[in-house]
This record gives sequence, structure tokens and C-alpha cells, in this order.
Amino acid sequence: MKTARNYVLALVAGFAFLTGAAWRSVAPKVDAAQPSSTARVETVATPIQHAVAGGRDSYADVVHVVAPAVVTVRVEGRAKMSPTQFQGPGDDFFRRFFGDQFGQGEQPDRGGRRFRAPKQRALGSGVIVSSDGYILTNNHVVDGADEVHVELTDGRTMSAKVIGTDKPSDLALLKVNATDLHPLALANSDNVQVGDVVLAVGNPLNIGQTVTMGIISAKGRSTSAGNGSYEDFLQTDAPINHGNSGGALVNTKGELVGINSQILSDGGEGNIGIGFAIPANMARHVMDDLRKDGRVHRSQLGVTVQPVTSDMAQSLGLKQVGGAIVSSVNPGSAADRAGIKQGDVIESFNGQELHDYNALRNHVADATPGSNATVKILRDGSEKTLTVKLDEADSDKTARTRTGDREGSDDQASLGISVEPLTPQLAARVGVPKTTTGLVIEDVNPDGRAADANLQSGDVIEQVNRRPVQTVDELRAAVKSAAGKPVLLLINRQGTELFVPVKPANG
Repeated sequence: MKTARNYVLALVAGFAFLTGAAWRSVAPKVDAAQPSSTARVETVATPIQHAVAGGRDSYADVVHVVAPAVVTVRVEGRAKMSPTQFQGPGDDFFRRFFGDQFGQGEQPDRGGRRFRAPKQRALGSGVIVSSDGYILTNNHVVDGADEVHVELTDGRTMSAKVIGTDKPSDLALLKVNATDLHPLALANSDNVQVGDVVLAVGNPLNIGQTVTMGIISAKGRSTSAGNGSYEDFLQTDAPINHGNSGGALVNTKGELVGINSQILSDGGEGNIGIGFAIPANMARHVMDDLRKDGRVHRSQLGVTVQPVTSDMAQSLGLKQVGGAIVSSVNPGSAADRAGIKQGDVIESFNGQELHDYNALRNHVADATPGSNATVKILRDGSEKTLTVKLDEADSDKTARTRTGDREGSDDQASLGISVEPLTPQLAARVGVPKTTTGLVIEDVNPDGRAADANLQSGDVIEQVNRRPVQTVDELRAAVKSAAGKPVLLLINRQGTELFVPVKPANG
């Protein structure tokens, strides 16, 4: 027994030694000369301790402030039913005599009884943004709602009115009849940095209010570019699941940095550490407009833009990849009036450097319609600053963006294409304006670099390296003059102009 007891004590002592050594490798060093109650922590303290208010290894104080401002949003709506879904053999008889007096969503069976279309229920979260009852949530949470209710952490349930919705940003503003609520302060989300600690608060999977922790993984994300949405997501690995939509993403000061909106998951079933939140600055703009007018006011330049790829940058002689290249300018638009031209590279908007074309779209949309904006462009190797008086965008007047095409190759021999001069008859056949000039692509070699660049039969090559081409010889000469660098083609595809960078045959 004594031997066994000594053996156990030795194991415990060994485990304590090992765990103590492991702890010491990550724990902050303490000045032994100081009393233990006032020990001085050196600068080797872990970053997480600096991120927590007061240096405590807890977020309880933050949650205490944030939790009352995050609500559960419950939605009911009548399902949109097709008349045939409740149609029986006797329906035609009743319709012949009674018409459609049974009302939308109600259809008679063969005995004349009425069936109501089933109700649909949805669950989400929301964030109180004013003490008098305004609440931000996602548009997709309340879309099609007939009734909206919010549940507060103090147990109260209130009926909510939808003040306005904005599908392009996926935001909605609700209002409840209360004056004693605890709102969250909105942070300046432009100051958020990758690596910042954040907390996600909401009601995932209807289990009740839940707090999760992570960091900002990336900024400026877009998950569905080109579909008319305005996206500038903050990406986070703080666990977000179904039901978190519309909930809060907060910093360690207890400020709202984003409204949780989307998750990327394997099969769409749950969190895998990739979630997206609408930044607070975008939410503030949408909220203010919805509260004032019930709709969102956005500006537009009136251009079609593409991202600047590395091959485009090389063709244009740019020092770095970034900005947005203008592939077309709408006649009479704000950009046209300001002198912005096709082929200009927009480098900054109102002093904000543009890392990609999506940033341009968001910055323009966030500006006040009718205001003057400064746009810095690069044209033929020279920088210019232009002043643009912005137009207001609407559903019929939205600047288009193109994701561009893949890089490709060169002239007729090295591109792997056959071309011929464009005639009015060919222009009508390929769907471009009769005034278009250039060379129409008749055939594309599937093994050539033109195919790699996604050039297609029917595309019209209007320019090579910003110079018009109308003959095969001009095309060859323009490609040859590139001296092995990527060439930049301006093509017209069924009436839409876009730039396509093409690598040399040996590139």
C-alpha cells in the first residue's frame, strides 16, 4: 500500500510539474520583488489580455452592456399559394358561381369548405439602436412578414412595425412602442482592424441569447458581386449560426461594429468559422435614410467598371494592382459630365484609396446624391483629379459592375482566333450597335490563349492597348508592339464593352 501511495504521489507531482511548465511558457512574467497582490505584469502579457477591458480574462462587463440591446425577432407570414395547390374536382363549379370571393390564400374544396394557406414562421435577431424603440435587423429576416414580434431579455414581447427595408444591403428597420430601451452605440467600422477581438450576440437555432467570441478575419468581403447588392462585409470566425441573422457583432468596448448577416458553411447546415457582418457605417447610412424617408438614397457615377488584374496593371504600366478600370461611361452621367473616359483607372474616391472595384461602388453609394466628390484617375500614365457632381441611383439607374474575364493571349496567330472586319450586317448578327468598329471574332481555338481568356465567337475587338483596330494588320502590329507584355483588349460583347487582358503567346 505504501509503495502504491508513493507511486500515486509521484504521478501527481510529475503532472503538476509538467502542467506548471506548460503554463509558464504562455503566462505573463511577474516581478518577484513586488507583493503578489500588486504584481507588475511585464509587456510579454498575451495579446488577448490587452484586448479585454481592464486586463481581466473575461468579457462579462461587455456582455452586461450588450445583452439587453440584442433582441429575438419572430416573424409570421402567409405562404404564397398557387390556386392549383388546393384545387379539387369541384373547384370549377364554385368558381363559376362565386368567383374568387374566397380571398387570396383561401380555396374551396369539393364540398365548398375553405382552406387557409399555412403560415410561415421565421426567426432572427435584432439590435436596439435607440432608446425610443428603433431596431436594426436583416431584410431577409422580415421579408414578406405579416406580423413581427420582438422578445427582449427582460421577458417582454412587443409587436414591431417595419419602418423600411433595403434589400441591396440586406438591412431593415423596425419600431416598437417603448421608451425605456437600452441601445447599442455604433462604432466607426472603418477603424476596425483584422485581428480585433469581437463578440457575436444573437439567438442561434432558437436556443436563447448566446454570446460567442472570435476575431475580425478580413474586411471588405463581397459574397455575391454583380447581383445589385451593396456588400462590404466584415468577416469573422466568431461562431454564427441560423438565428443569429440581424444580431450584433461588437468590439470589446461594447460598441456595435456590424450586423450579422451571412454564414458560409459546408452544406449550409452550421458554422465553420466563416461569418459575415454588415459594417456599422453602412448600417448607419441605411438606418438614417429609412428612419427619415422610408427608403435609402444612394449616389452613382454612371460607369461600368472592372477590377484591375495583375496583367492589366502590367499592360497599363501601373506600379501596383488596385483600383477600378472604366470599361464604359453612360452618356450624360455624372462621370461623363466630369470628363471620366473609357480606360481610365479610378485610384481613389473622396481621398479614399480603392483596393478593388467593389470598394468604389460602396464609397460612391454611401455619398450624398447631388454632392461633389473628388475622383483621382490614371490616364495614359498621368494622374488627374476630377470633381464629380453625383447623381442619385434608383432601380432603373444603377451603375453596373463586371467581374471581368480571365487572362488570355495575343493577335490572330498567337491568340488562336480568326477575325474579320466588322460590317453592319455582322454587327446586327452579333448584337452590337451599327456604329461599332473593329474586328469580329469568327472562331476561337479551344487550345489557344484566347479561349483561356474567355474570348468568344461574336466578340468584337474594338481596341488593343487603348488604340482602335479595324484590320488584321493593325491587330498584329498592336500585339507585336507590346513586346511580350500582356495586351489589353477592349471588346464589345452583345452591346456591353469590357476590357480583357491577354498574355503573350510565350507568357
